[in-house]
Amino acid sequence: MENSKGLPFYYGVLGVSLCSSDEEIRRAYRKLAMQWHPDKWTRTLHLLLRPTRSFSKFKKLTQINLVGTVLSDAKRRALYDADLYDPDDDEEDEIEGFTDFLQEMRSLVNDARKEVGGCMSTVDCE
Repeated sequence: MENSKGLPFYYGVLGVSLCSSDEEIRRAYRKLAMQWHPDKWTRTLHLLLRPTRSFSKFKKLTQINLVGTVLSDAKRRALYDADLYDPDDDEEDEIEGFTDFLQEMRSLVNDARKEVGGCMSTVDCE
């Protein structure tokens, strides 16, 4: 699943919902990072001898690291949730004031979701 900019749906990569807490995102990231870490699969000789498999695993770990970086940073996450995040244009100075506004809006939306008792995502909240 991809967003409007052709990027993968970051919450889906980690297997969490849009209303997941920072702790849930951190746990999901760590679990996947450990699962796809090169130390786990480079011990198997036949995987080392097949470069296409090891490259795809490296690519998956790179994607998990990017997703973890974006969703664990409140400012980047606010931009991503507003569909304004661009991984190629990640300059801190330009987005400082705007992300404060987005974070405030996100907290208001999350409060409203809690009152209604639902989460608008493809993965249900628990």
